Amino acid sequence: MARRPDNPRPGLLVIDKPQGLTSHDVVSRVRRLAHTRKVGHGGTLDPMATGVLVIGIGKATKLLTWVSGHSKEYRATIRFGVATNTDDAEGVATAAVGCASLSEEQLEAALAPLRGDIMQVPSTVSAIKVNGKRAYALARAGEDVELAARPVRISRLEVLAPPRPGECILEENDADNAPGEQVPPGPVRVVDVDVVVECSSGTYVRALARDAGEALGVGAHLTALRRTRVGDVPLDTAMTLEELSAAVEAATPEGEPDAEPVLPVVPLGEAARTMFPSLLMTEAEAGAFAHGQAPRRSRGELARWATEVDYHPDNGSEEEAPPIAAVAPDGTVLGLLRIDASRLRTVLVF
Repeated sequence: MARRPDNPRPGLLVIDKPQGLTSHDVVSRVRRLAHTRKVGHGGTLDPMATGVLVIGIGKATKLLTWVSGHSKEYRATIRFGVATNTDDAEGVATAAVGCASLSEEQLEAALAPLRGDIMQVPSTVSAIKVNGKRAYALARAGEDVELAARPVRISRLEVLAPPRPGECILEENDADNAPGEQVPPGPVRVVDVDVVVECSSGTYVRALARDAGEALGVGAHLTALRRTRVGDVPLDTAMTLEELSAAVEAATPEGEPDAEPVLPVVPLGEAARTMFPSLLMTEAEAGAFAHGQAPRRSRGELARWATEVDYHPDNGSEEEAPPIAAVAPDGTVLGLLRIDASRLRTVLVF
């Protein structure tokens, strides 16, 4: 039997990732539902984390570079009084100084230096590569891992509710999981604090918790993390994996189990027009663009177009400017452009 072509209907899905699954686990499930290998995600969420995970299918995976580069919003709970080797509840305790209470003034003093443009040292247990190996693999092997600080922007870091003093019970550590890091089991006084974080791509919210705990001298880690927005994509547009499975099943014709699955995606063209400003091409320009040739516009024409669509790229290199959706006369989005030295250049062709 001939193999079915792997050419799925391109588009984006917004999934509410459940706790306990990796981002790749979600990709694998969507691959099975869509009957295609051409699936990717636009920004990793840790297994403990939940919330917005943007999934690209088919040619729409080409948009994920810009999805992952967008700012993000999170709701998180920071537990002060205990530090872990992963900076979240997935790890084992490395210090348990304890924390009986925290005042608003103490919290603000710890959080204030973490706002704005800062240099952040990523969490040791992360996917960042060190000499070709993932940092988490080196850390789990008992090696000392030193990651370089990198610039991130924390545009919002606010406490959402009064601190909640309490007690947690530490279990005995598994020496194989935390060599050289042993904390006695038993009860520890802690304070839980709910926060909202708006940040740039590449920010580790776990590291914010770690640094706030270190500033107060009590240690801290995340006990909950939920991503509530990626760029302009809010959580209320996301569906669970169960809802996705039910939608695919409902859209599959009865008696045709081998029919191509129909997923409730945002079509590629609609997604591109939503994410980027559009530039309408002529028939001739569209034909040439299909072969990679960018349309020609004078400096004055580009300036007028930018004013009409309110296109104001941030200051920086032209390679960092937001792309432009290249639109054919029939409304089809054929690919992406950028402005380079007052000329249009092709970024990619779908």
